[in-house]
Amino acid sequence: MAWNDDKKNPWGGNGQTPPELDDVIKEFKDKFSGIIGGKPKSGSGKTTAPSTGGLKYIFLVGIILWALSGIYIIDPAEKGVVLRFGAFQEETGQGPHWHFPYPIETLNRINVEQIRTAQIGYRDAVSNRRGGNVSSESLMLTKDENMIDAKFAVQYKIDDVQAYLFNVANPRLTLRHAVESAIRQVVGKNTMDYVLTDGRVAIADDIQEKSQALLDTYQAGLIITTVNMQDAQPPEPVQAAFSDAVKAREDKQRLINEAKTYANDILPKSRGKAARILEESKAYKSKVVSKSEGEASRFKQILAEYKKAPKVTKERLYRETMEIVLANTSKVVVDSKANSMMYLPIDKLINANRSSTEVVMQGVQPEQDKQGGNIRNVFRNREIR
Repeated sequence: MAWNDDKKNPWGGNGQTPPELDDVIKEFKDKFSGIIGGKPKSGSGKTTAPSTGGLKYIFLVGIILWALSGIYIIDPAEKGVVLRFGAFQEETGQGPHWHFPYPIETLNRINVEQIRTAQIGYRDAVSNRRGGNVSSESLMLTKDENMIDAKFAVQYKIDDVQAYLFNVANPRLTLRHAVESAIRQVVGKNTMDYVLTDGRVAIADDIQEKSQALLDTYQAGLIITTVNMQDAQPPEPVQAAFSDAVKAREDKQRLINEAKTYANDILPKSRGKAARILEESKAYKSKVVSKSEGEASRFKQILAEYKKAPKVTKERLYRETMEIVLANTSKVVVDSKANSMMYLPIDKLINANRSSTEVVMQGVQPEQDKQGGNIRNVFRNREIR
C-alpha cells in the first residue's frame, strides 16, 4: 500500500505532511491561554490581553477553599482559643466552629482535662533520657539545720486557657518555680524527723496550698490537683549514720511498747490479787470477831450457871472435858468391879472411838452409860457448851 494513495493516506486526502512537534506544543499553549482568558489573534501568533472571566472563577474557587479551611471541631476535653492577628478574639467549646482562616485568625487547641506532671528533684527515664536525681532541686535545709533530699511529683491541669496563653510567658516554668519555692518554705519550717516520718501527708498538703496561692497571684491559669512526696532521705554521705539513728529510735519505741504491754498484763493481776487479799482479811476479821464474841457469850452463860450451882457446873465441865480428851486416845476404860471374864473386841472399840472422835469434831459428844457391868457408848446429839 503506498502512502500517496488518497484513500489510504493517514494524514488526510489532501497530501498533507505529519504535523511538527513545535506546532503541537504551540497549539497546546494557545488552548491553555484561552482557558485563562487569552485569545489568539486571527492570522498571527500573538495573543490579546487575557480576559477576567477565567481568573474570576479561579479566584472564587480559591476563596471558597480558603473559607472552608476555617471550619474546625473542638473535642469534649479541649478548649479552642481564636487569635485575630495575634490578639485574643474568642474562646470556643465543644463542637464544630468556624473562624477566619490564616493569616487573619489562628486557632490554638488546649486540652483542659489532661493531667500533667511536674517532677521536682528528679527526672524519670520517660521525661528525660538520663533520668535520676537533680540535686539542685532536691537538697534543702530543715528547721533544725539538717540537710534533706526530698523529691516531689506535682500533678496539675489547665484551668483558664486565656490566662494560660497570655498572662505568663512560660506557664510550666512558672509552675516549677512556684512549687520549688513552696517546698523550701514548708520544709524549712519543720524538723528533719517530722519530714521523714509523721509529716509526709501534712507537708504535701501544705505545699499544694502555698503553690496554688502563688499561681493564683501570677494568674497562670493552672490548678494543682495533687502533690505527692515521692521520697525523702538524708543526703547520701550521712545515710548510714542516719539509718543507725532510725534503728535505735525504732528499738526504743519497741522496748517502750513491750514495757507497756507487760505493765498492762501485770497491773490488773496485781490489783486483783490485792483486792483478793483485802477481802480475805476482811473475812478472817469477821470470823475471828464472831468467834470471840461467841466464846465470850458462852463464858458468860457458863459463869451465870456456875454462880447458881458451882458443884454441878464444875462436874459437868470436868466430864465434858474428859470426853473430849479421851475421845482422841486409843485407851479403853472399864469398871474394875465388872466381871473379868469378858470378851472385849478391841479393834471394834478402837474403831468406835475413832468414829466417836469424828462425831465429836462435827459437834456430837459421846456419853458412857454403865448397866450390868457392860460398857456401852451412847452418842447423843447436843451442842458443845
